[in-house]
Amino acid sequence: MAEVDEANKPLFSGLSDVSISADIPVEGEITVPVSSPSQDDEFSTLDEPVKDTILRDLKAVGQKFVHVMYPKKSSALLRDWDLWGPLLLCVTLALMLQGGAADSKDDGGPQFAEVFVIVWFGSVVITLNSKLLGGTISFFQSLCVLGYCILPLTVAMVVCRLVLLGGAGAVSFAIRLIVVVASFGWSTFASTAFLADSQPPSRKALVVYPIFLFYFVIGWMILTFAPSRSGGP
Repeated sequence: MAEVDEANKPLFSGLSDVSISADIPVEGEITVPVSSPSQDDEFSTLDEPVKDTILRDLKAVGQKFVHVMYPKKSSALLRDWDLWGPLLLCVTLALMLQGGAADSKDDGGPQFAEVFVIVWFGSVVITLNSKLLGGTISFFQSLCVLGYCILPLTVAMVVCRLVLLGGAGAVSFAIRLIVVVASFGWSTFASTAFLADSQPPSRKALVVYPIFLFYFVIGWMILTFAPSRSGGP
């Protein structure tokens, strides 16, 4: 019978006999640390006016353009990466390459898509090649550098369009050749200046070669561009 009484006894019935004496002090403190605001806290743009956000982004893009035109060992272009500048340069270059004589019947329609495919697909292939060879930068950082370094070639395209306004001839071709070659060399030099340190020393040549081909194709498109002439029937 005693065993039956023990089985029917509530499970936590013994806890009612446990008490804490008032003479036993309870030691310790419970504190919630309150961190003071510092300059290292992440800046939030939720309450910022749209105008200030746009102006700040445009200023950041302009600073990256300066880094490309005067390349030096700086991590600013890699640290604060964005794709606004590459998109702007790609659209500008594609618009200026429209209306080429090679596709005069279609008013140069395919050039816009061709430039987009070459720029973005080429950048992705170079980035994947860099990562497979042991590169230490991220995927989007490499896209940012390759896209921003199209700036000298975009400037060359503007100069070539201005030169072509005076007519196409031997002198015009010589001027465009010099401008495109200089811009091609500047784009290659600037991109390798930012990306070279992120590659193993024994594999830098394998990374530079695709970059050379990438900017060479874009430079060739600029050099061989000729505006279509609207002729009569």
